[in-house]
Amino acid sequence: MNFTRRTALGLAAALAFAAPAFAQDPLRVGSYPANPPWENKTEAGTFEGFEVDIVNEIAKRMGTTAQIEGMDFKALFVATASGRVDIVISSLTITDERLESQSFTQPYFEGALGIGVKEGSDIASVEALKGKTVGSVATSFPENWLKERAEEIGYADYKSYDTTANMLTDLQNGRIDAAVNDVVGLRYAATQMKGLTVSHEIVTGEKFAMMMPKGSDKLEQVNQIISDMKADGTMAAIYEKWLGVPPAEGSFAVTPMPVPTSAD
Repeated sequence: MNFTRRTALGLAAALAFAAPAFAQDPLRVGSYPANPPWENKTEAGTFEGFEVDIVNEIAKRMGTTAQIEGMDFKALFVATASGRVDIVISSLTITDERLESQSFTQPYFEGALGIGVKEGSDIASVEALKGKTVGSVATSFPENWLKERAEEIGYADYKSYDTTANMLTDLQNGRIDAAVNDVVGLRYAATQMKGLTVSHEIVTGEKFAMMMPKGSDKLEQVNQIISDMKADGTMAAIYEKWLGVPPAEGSFAVTPMPVPTSAD
């Protein structure tokens, strides 16, 4: 009897000691911390936003929690490449160049660029950027878009910024004539920063998705969860919560898709 009791106690202790090994590790998430309404770090140190809600729901359905770390935009690509994080959220565009070294989930939003200016500016088109000083965020899709069209647009000077906040502050203070960035983010900023407005939207067809390390063993599971969230209405609810309108029928926010192999 004593032997049986001792054996049972020993087994219970062994199981208690081993339990943490079976616990699901947190989903390590990299995020640019000043990119509302997609993601933003609050004064309390927590993250909130459209993609924050998505990644928290993904982690929940994986049986774990999302551990979000704020990083500079450029550092996000290093973090996935090095395996420091499992996933990155930051209104990231799927491009063929990025797919060479990173993996992406299916898209959930069709993005567009916007031209941010000071109120009263006469810049209301891409053509009006000719001869102007233009800014955008370093290594971003908008920066690449501008650089690829430098000769065609004919802007006089280009300034690259490490943070959106610095770019918009320079715009507000007249150090640049226009900022080209994600139109949703620019419109949100215009509600928060006095004297700024979005004068023009540039349709690009870019696809926003979550970035993961190349060949991640979590990619298919995460992608399936995103499909499930689209099918059961969770994605649509998050979309309407943060963007103020329901997603259009047939849009990326409601259409399940496979893991992308190209930007097309």
